[in-house]
Amino acid sequence: MKFSCCRGRRGLLRAGVATALALSAWAFPSMAQTAWPERPVRVIVPYAAGQGADVLMRLVGQELSASLGQPIVVENRPGAGGNIGAGVAAKSAPDGYTFLLGTNATNAANEFLYSSAGFSAAEDFDAVAMIGLLPMVISTSSAELADKGIANLITRARARPDTLNVGLPSTTARVVFAQFVKSAQAPLFGVTYKSSGQSMTDAMGGQIPLVIDTVTATRPQLVTGKLHALGITSAKASEMLPGVKSVAEQGVAGFDVVAWDALFAPRGTPAEVVRKMGEHVGRALQRADVRRKLTDIGVEPLFMGPAQLSEFVRDERSKWGGIIKAADIRID
Repeated sequence: MKFSCCRGRRGLLRAGVATALALSAWAFPSMAQTAWPERPVRVIVPYAAGQGADVLMRLVGQELSASLGQPIVVENRPGAGGNIGAGVAAKSAPDGYTFLLGTNATNAANEFLYSSAGFSAAEDFDAVAMIGLLPMVISTSSAELADKGIANLITRARARPDTLNVGLPSTTARVVFAQFVKSAQAPLFGVTYKSSGQSMTDAMGGQIPLVIDTVTATRPQLVTGKLHALGITSAKASEMLPGVKSVAEQGVAGFDVVAWDALFAPRGTPAEVVRKMGEHVGRALQRADVRRKLTDIGVEPLFMGPAQLSEFVRDERSKWGGIIKAADIRID
């Protein structure tokens, strides 16, 4: 009888432990997800297939699929400058199986450009990992302007205010232009375009003397000599354009306005999942072949983990918001 009683108590004890474990898994879902990922992971890209952000995510996604052991499914949700896709991601379940490829537009600028973005960049996302920077380039088809770089451009602009036209094919280019005009005190005249192709054609043809665009769009014209780079908009020169100094290095102190791509998760995603995904992105960016591929498409690889990226995005929202408000740039 004693033996039976002991067995009964052990059985009750085991049952109690099992129940406690089950309850803890229910009450603390982040602990229950230690096996993450157990199925394919979706990354929403808020731009069309074939655009730069899409190409970047598919490239990085291949590495993540291999290291995570589950497919990374890229889902394109373009529209409204990235707001549609970002809105879908913001409203997705924070279960570790949906992420957003966010950009300087979706997660820093759009709330100041649109009357209603449809989501809150500050409240709806958790930062996961920075992937890379996309510096812009100020370039010209004029040999005379190209001669002495940014200093000469500033001198010419001050001598003849608002007579030097600058092609601006994107919202990012408009923000870079507004900050350059303010920081350099260079009264240039901005001309908005609907696409890089149009602004590049006009710049190369001499219809406009200057254009601001991405490294990706500008580099082929620099190689052929149809355009000359005056300066790159990152704080320092980039290996993507050897021999081209940054605007800041040419006398416009502190100038640093670049586009960027980073991974975000819906707010409330388990911290352990966020940490693990960030680590896998970091390992992917350490690979020399991945870094080379990113550089080839105009992205300067730069890893930041969740905490550092969160701080970076706060600063970027303040920077981009300040420039946009001061220049009164609006999309709607």
